[in-house]
Amino acid sequence: MTEQRATEAQTTKARATEQQATEPQVTEARTSDPETSRTAMVFPGMGPFRFTDVGEFLLTNPHARRRLAIADEVSGYSVFDRYRQSDADEEEQYSAHTQIAFLTVCLALADWAEETLGERPELCAGPSFGQRAAVTYAGSLPFEETVRLTAELARCEEEYFRQEHRDAVTHCVIHTPEERLQEALAELDAEGEWHDVSGYIDQGFYLVSLREPVLDRFKKRIGELGGYNMYTMWPPVHAPAFGALRRKAEEEVLATFEVADPKLPIVADQNGELLTGADGVRTMLLDTFDHPIRWPDMVETMREQGITRVCVAGPDNLFGRVNRTVDNFEVVAIDARKAMRPRVRQRSARRVRR
Repeated sequence: MTEQRATEAQTTKARATEQQATEPQVTEARTSDPETSRTAMVFPGMGPFRFTDVGEFLLTNPHARRRLAIADEVSGYSVFDRYRQSDADEEEQYSAHTQIAFLTVCLALADWAEETLGERPELCAGPSFGQRAAVTYAGSLPFEETVRLTAELARCEEEYFRQEHRDAVTHCVIHTPEERLQEALAELDAEGEWHDVSGYIDQGFYLVSLREPVLDRFKKRIGELGGYNMYTMWPPVHAPAFGALRRKAEEEVLATFEVADPKLPIVADQNGELLTGADGVRTMLLDTFDHPIRWPDMVETMREQGITRVCVAGPDNLFGRVNRTVDNFEVVAIDARKAMRPRVRQRSARRVRR
């Protein structure tokens, strides 16, 4: 038991481990003709984000303040204060209040982009945790309900991983050709070690779930095969082995929520399906626990729908920067720094979506 506690301490939530590579390589985003461009609003998956990057935005932006007031009322505490106080604590990087803060920032930035930049998306998407903001933005869940959903799912996950898969983590590898990754995974198979691919992000860019005791050996093998290791996450995510977590979330949490048909189509992050009904949205919210995310499939669906530009609303160092994205779309980063710059309000702006 003591050894297990030590393992958990070493794999604190969203802990960045030995980063042997630079950020994912990107190319210059292409531009599109404003007369013919079609836009998607994309909400990024959640990674560690600093209070210093978003604190002033949360405190002063009217959209953020409006949403924070709602989040405070639903949660029963000051989300801003709790996030500020816990910002430097790695144990709190995926806590319920940090997740709610991230959700609030993303949606407030989308509100700002509509009102100030006049953005009018044709559809929306949200890989991984970003799907929470997407279902809210699309109108399938009111913001109040999504805040409650986020808090209850955080509790559900914590309870599950306290009992099951206690030594599991999810590790990110880049610049690793698929055949090399499969070679490393085959070696784990030969040893009888469990593993799941939890995410397909870009060519050579994967999320792999495995046991923390074999992580160092796996990282070393990836390096020997010419790949690079980025970071390791706990709790682990999107692994087919977590079917029991999906059932727990469905029975204890999702069963108490009414999901509506989206007013804006949503691209599912597991298979790229275009969702227009409540049943599909509910399935996507549950699939996140035991299905890997597939960003290339999402990109392909957006291309098929004629999307030429994507607005990435929220703190993002991943989905808006990888080659699969910038090679196919004009990418507009909607972040707190941009929102804090003085800007003339556009005449074409209309009231933001509630």
